[in-house]
Amino acid sequence: MKVLILTYRVPFPPNSGYPIVVYNTIKGLLKLDAEITLFSINGSKNKIDIDDIYDPVFEQIGFHSYNIDTEVNIWGAFFNIFSNQSYNVSRFYDDDAARLLENILREQEFDIIQFEGLYVVPYLDTVKENSKAKLVYRAHNIEYDVWERLAAREQFRPRRKYLEFLSRRLKVYETEQLNRFHQVFAISHPDRQQILLMGCQTRLDVFPVAIDFEKYHVDLKKTSFPTLFHLGAMDWRPNKEGLEWFLDEIWPDIETLSGELRFYIAGKNMQKQFFEYDSENLIVESEVFDAIEFMNSKAIMIVPLLSGSGMRVKIIEGMAMQKCIIATTMAAEGINCEPGKDILIADTPDEFYRSILQCITQPNRWREIGKNARKTVERDHEIYSNAKRMFEIYEALSVL
Repeated sequence: MKVLILTYRVPFPPNSGYPIVVYNTIKGLLKLDAEITLFSINGSKNKIDIDDIYDPVFEQIGFHSYNIDTEVNIWGAFFNIFSNQSYNVSRFYDDDAARLLENILREQEFDIIQFEGLYVVPYLDTVKENSKAKLVYRAHNIEYDVWERLAAREQFRPRRKYLEFLSRRLKVYETEQLNRFHQVFAISHPDRQQILLMGCQTRLDVFPVAIDFEKYHVDLKKTSFPTLFHLGAMDWRPNKEGLEWFLDEIWPDIETLSGELRFYIAGKNMQKQFFEYDSENLIVESEVFDAIEFMNSKAIMIVPLLSGSGMRVKIIEGMAMQKCIIATTMAAEGINCEPGKDILIADTPDEFYRSILQCITQPNRWREIGKNARKTVERDHEIYSNAKRMFEIYEALSVL
């Protein structure tokens, strides 16, 4: 089975949500003897030096990438208003990148070509013109929904109007593309329902975030208590917005619970404003060298998302590390978890306060929730069982 995977960023190293999902997909398919070729847009925001990639998975695939400046440009955004294109998506398209992809398709034949996310869909016409492969689209998020929810929470009216404009453009584009593929993969059941409501008439299956449990070794002797932590990319607007809300509305009361309590905040591209919150009880770090070790050393994971879509990879990782997760309903959306058993749900400052107080005063409670969380993700998110099911769908598509 020859598979070409298109990505809007290089999934090496697998150190954040999107790269982890793509990396584990490739790793699982390689185990099933699929022949994988990867074509990645190497955007300026998350640019990777290809020469610095040392990874056994990387060594087993054919790899091509193209550097594109994907940064938001004021003039580009302005002139885009007068076009009929989505600015969110068009920034990832380049004619030279399309020509490179065309050359790859002329030199090789593929059975399956998988588009990982909406931002590589602008290359669909190039693929259709140069390949007879079956086409798969994986929706990592309902992209327009992310922007719609951000707009709804924006207080500054001009910015809210522009975000609403972007989300409308994105919704039109996203809806138009769904039925141009032979197969669509949603990342969660709520996203599947939303895709159906968008008019999807093609084959549709759910493939949640899959992880390799060999990487997630729990050592409770290294876990300090009482500790809270938040881990996530801070240049992703929903993360930034949610953490600001938690620090302004909730943390001041939490901080008074115990002089020994520590709250650790870490993530790549940490915004300068968060360092202003730094105190004896609140430790703000930038990107950590080893996210798994960072999680292992802390007890309770805080995920105060107020907007977003898809599935939170960091929650899946936290559950794999037997962390007690305290998250908003929005953050836990799409994860097959049971509140009070393998996760704690909190949507208001009072609910967060009560949940954190419960964990601090009843240490056995957070440990029990963490153990249940590990069992849940082992059941639903194992890398090779998900890869086997995906491979079976590839085989069925190939004979259509």
